[in-house]
Amino acid sequence: MERIGFLSFGHWGPGRGSRTRSAREALLQGIELAVAAEELGIDGAFFRVHHFARQQAAPFPLLAAIAARTSRIEIGTGVIDMRYENPLYMAEEAAATDLISGGRLQLGISRGSPEPARDGAAAFGYVPAEGETPADMARRHTEVFRHAIAGGGVAEADPQYTGGAGLLPIQPTSYDLPQRIWWGAGTRKTAVWAAEQGMNLMSSTLLTEDTGLPFDELQAEQIRMFREAWKAAGHKFQPRVSVSRSVMPIVDDEDRMYFGGRAGEGGDQVGMIDGLLSRFGRTYTGEPDVLARELAADAAVREADTLMLTVPNQLGVAYNAKLLENIARYIAPDLGWRSKATTTADGGARVRG
Repeated sequence: MERIGFLSFGHWGPGRGSRTRSAREALLQGIELAVAAEELGIDGAFFRVHHFARQQAAPFPLLAAIAARTSRIEIGTGVIDMRYENPLYMAEEAAATDLISGGRLQLGISRGSPEPARDGAAAFGYVPAEGETPADMARRHTEVFRHAIAGGGVAEADPQYTGGAGLLPIQPTSYDLPQRIWWGAGTRKTAVWAAEQGMNLMSSTLLTEDTGLPFDELQAEQIRMFREAWKAAGHKFQPRVSVSRSVMPIVDDEDRMYFGGRAGEGGDQVGMIDGLLSRFGRTYTGEPDVLARELAADAAVREADTLMLTVPNQLGVAYNAKLLENIARYIAPDLGWRSKATTTADGGARVRG
């Protein structure tokens, strides 16, 4: 395991026990958690994007703010629903954010996940063309977006202003960003497609297919198929693969209060999502040494190079920073991960390199 990061769903609301009661608090706490994670040596700060819900919906202002407060940690999304996006405007925002970060943007995109709106993309002005499905539209938007971020021309020049003809690219451009685009794949077939397109693979705790295999083995098969397709496609750079896991180590009484009742529980769940039989991965809850052994035996964790840890963001920055520190200290080293921070004489953290 080369890198670990956190994945925040960005929930906010006035529910009982919530320490993230407003959208402003969710955004500001997202920034502070990323700063704390960098100090701990964590490698990435990722945020889910979900429209028409009390979650993060506009990631680029948040990611740019984190970029301005940090210097090393990767920043990214998991994932942007491309049905909703103006591909050229998104290309400008992504390039600007990546330039502010110094090339640390890792952008997860996809068809999206189930949502509260019946047809939310249409409310944003985007409807499938004749003969297209919503997934087809998402892929069409993705094709235009990737062409634009690669510096391809998209608008006819006006010779009166430019002094010549031809197609103009979007500005600004961040030329190595195309190698840091990830596709959130929920099936083996989609993972193969992502490899053929030259996008990194982002796989979560949900697969929208079920073959009867345990979740981690099915996900590991998806990853192997992705890598085989990547090799066959002959792309010029090595891809990255991430998996997401919910990991809740029980270290003190506060952990026990929140998650102790779930310790020792485990096993996949199978259910229907958008009419598809889907398999959900388990939540890892218990003593750190037990979790370290269980995660080391997780077939997909062994196949991936990046582990995204979903965090209970409504418990606040202090709790989630402690959660990440406990995982980094007691669990992640058994997966082969090494922290990017060193301990100072006074017990604080200093980032290496």
